[in-house]
Amino acid sequence: MTQLTVKALRHYHDVGLVVPDQVDPATGYRYYLPEQVATAAVVRRLRELDMPIPDVRAVLAATPEQRNSLIAGHLARLETQLAATGRAVESLRAILERPPATSRIQRRTAPATPVWLITATVDRDQLTSWWEAAMEELRAAAGEVGARGVPGALFAFDIFERDRGEVTVFLPVGGLVGDPAGRIRTAVLPAADLVVLTHHGRHDDADLAYSELGAYATRHEISVAAPLREYYRRFYWDTEDLAEWETELCWPVFRADA
Repeated sequence: MTQLTVKALRHYHDVGLVVPDQVDPATGYRYYLPEQVATAAVVRRLRELDMPIPDVRAVLAATPEQRNSLIAGHLARLETQLAATGRAVESLRAILERPPATSRIQRRTAPATPVWLITATVDRDQLTSWWEAAMEELRAAAGEVGARGVPGALFAFDIFERDRGEVTVFLPVGGLVGDPAGRIRTAVLPAADLVVLTHHGRHDDADLAYSELGAYATRHEISVAAPLREYYRRFYWDTEDLAEWETELCWPVFRADA
């Protein structure tokens, strides 16, 4: 009659929601009065609706006015949870979606790359001058051998959030070995999954491009704790025309479809 299993009746007895009229001491059988069927049905229904046991107990003990208020409160909580679940579902779907073909933002996996690099902790107001000096030092060290790939840089988030952080400039060197003189080191730039936006022209408005890239990464990807990357595919050492500069801005992510 109650549509409750023996296990459920035993549990509701143990927590004091539906207490039997009698319990046979020899067999442990529980005996209920006919009027307890309605109580058991209410308990079953409220528990199906995920109402916590303390709240079910409060409903059973409440006056009709109080009962309606308790049920309305639980309904509001369910609606809030439903909305949160809906947002979570949308976010997960967005993570699995690839950028549309018309998007300026693309996904890429950068392979591990042997590089010469210079790393330092830099104040934000010194960033440009430090970057220029370090990049020129790398390019001068490469000399006639030249780079074996696209030069770039790594920027810790701290430099943008706290105005001071670690910065690295690097130059792919292929099969070259050994450390040049000075502060240049040989290392392997780790592989990374990235979302990439190509910025054209001088960097005065690069912060707007980064905002667009960051918004996309937050909405559609799972960001990881790794430095931002830049690759300078065409820069001041290639052309005197600032409008022809081409920089790939890269945000590190976890690729759900990798």
